[in-house]
Amino acid sequence: MKIKAVIFDLDGTLANTLPLCIRAFKESVQPLLQRTLSDEEIVATFGPSEEGTIMALVPGHYNEGVSSYLHLYAELHSMCPAPFEGMPEILQMLKQKNVPVAMVTGKGEHSTAISLKYFSLADYFSMIETGSPLGPRKVQGIQAVLKAWPEIDKREVIYVGDAPSDITASRTAGISVVAAAWASTANAEILESMIPDALFLNIQAFSNWLIDNIEK
Repeated sequence: MKIKAVIFDLDGTLANTLPLCIRAFKESVQPLLQRTLSDEEIVATFGPSEEGTIMALVPGHYNEGVSSYLHLYAELHSMCPAPFEGMPEILQMLKQKNVPVAMVTGKGEHSTAISLKYFSLADYFSMIETGSPLGPRKVQGIQAVLKAWPEIDKREVIYVGDAPSDITASRTAGISVVAAAWASTANAEILESMIPDALFLNIQAFSNWLIDNIEK
């Protein structure tokens, strides 16, 4: 496999942000819902952006819920103080080799901006496609990035993500997919069962593979 461009997911791929998301949801939604939410209840709403999750959990308090969530997401970001070790070095290596890099995430525009600013990573991405409150749109996001790279054959583009839905979206969009199983929240067995083009349990192994497969 020769790689000319890379598209990254954010949560669970660039950084261990999922526990932060879940806590911010709990602290923002539970007072409005007036009951305790389990992690499973929150995760079950994932697919749409955070705005979609708020709409699903507390539709009668949408504006208040979204405002509270974004405030808490920023305030609690010290729970996830840095990207995964080795990830900034990968992004820097790709930049030095002039490999185009984009992001397609299910996160909303505002929370994505908060995390990228916190991690000082925004400048590495030539294009960022975020999620929609109406439902999953990673396929459309990947297609938008591919359209912006007309000079690159999509067979030489990879998507890197940590969820089964990332594999499905990449297949639908017609590009290769790398399963990122280095986060504690990833389920390597399920990812492997979906037969991604590659699967990595740690970032160093992914980095080595990437260097070997970048189009010279």
